Amino acid sequence: MTGKAVTNKRGRRFAFLIEESVLHSRIAGPDTTGAQPEHLIELAGLPQVSLGVIAARAPRPLWSMESFTVYDDVQVGIELLSARVTITAPGEVATYERALADLAARAVHGAGARTLIRRAAAVHR
Repeated sequence: MTGKAVTNKRGRRFAFLIEESVLHSRIAGPDTTGAQPEHLIELAGLPQVSLGVIAARAPRPLWSMESFTVYDDVQVGIELLSARVTITAPGEVATYERALADLAARAVHGAGARTLIRRAAAVHR
């Protein structure tokens, strides 16, 4: 999952992107993951949250990459297999912001995202 947390005068806003393939991954059993799709849909309905799903067949400018989070346009946290990396160099932060914007432009949001989430959940019931 990739995301962005922004603080503004009205509080925090969160934007998340997930790959459709993640919706089909089953690292844990159905008892653990069964409620996750509806939880994602519930969170996506919150006014301070934006959730986008990058469809498996969507054309894309970037390959799948590590999970990263952009914090207030000044820091990026990257989750690697063995460590968490924090980037604060403005040019590198800008690179991740561009990647996030490119991926977000290709993601489906709103009803389209909810449809992909529910479709993946139905396959795994």
